[in-house]
Amino acid sequence: MKMEYSIEGGDFTKAGLASSAVKKVLKQLNIDPAQIKRIAVAMYEAEVNIVAHAYSGIMKVEIDAKKVYMRFVDKGPGIENIDKAMEEGYSTASEAVRQMGFGAGMGLPNIKKNVDEMKISSEINKGTTLELTTFLN
Repeated sequence: MKMEYSIEGGDFTKAGLASSAVKKVLKQLNIDPAQIKRIAVAMYEAEVNIVAHAYSGIMKVEIDAKKVYMRFVDKGPGIENIDKAMEEGYSTASEAVRQMGFGAGMGLPNIKKNVDEMKISSEINKGTTLELTTFLN
């Protein structure tokens, strides 16, 4: 099963809608609730990262009997230092984003904690690609 969603940068009113739609599908497929929770956290954090930091992005999800594969590709400023961005509490979010309660610097660390595999690549002034995999029990 394949799904694809467009994500608009800066539109926090729609942040989480794509993740919620996939979560609903995972429930319909009777995936273990504990795994759904972990996948949903990772998807939501990645989706909000696009909303908070990029101009636009796409979330693609592929589900089969063995795994859930998620790919987030955004058009945006990119991540200058991925190692630093992986540190808990480090954030490049704007003050406006922080005032809305986002940008605490926990997004990428939370994503990593909730998936089995995580790959991230980024190019300055082009964007970031995040690939996540969770293997199903």
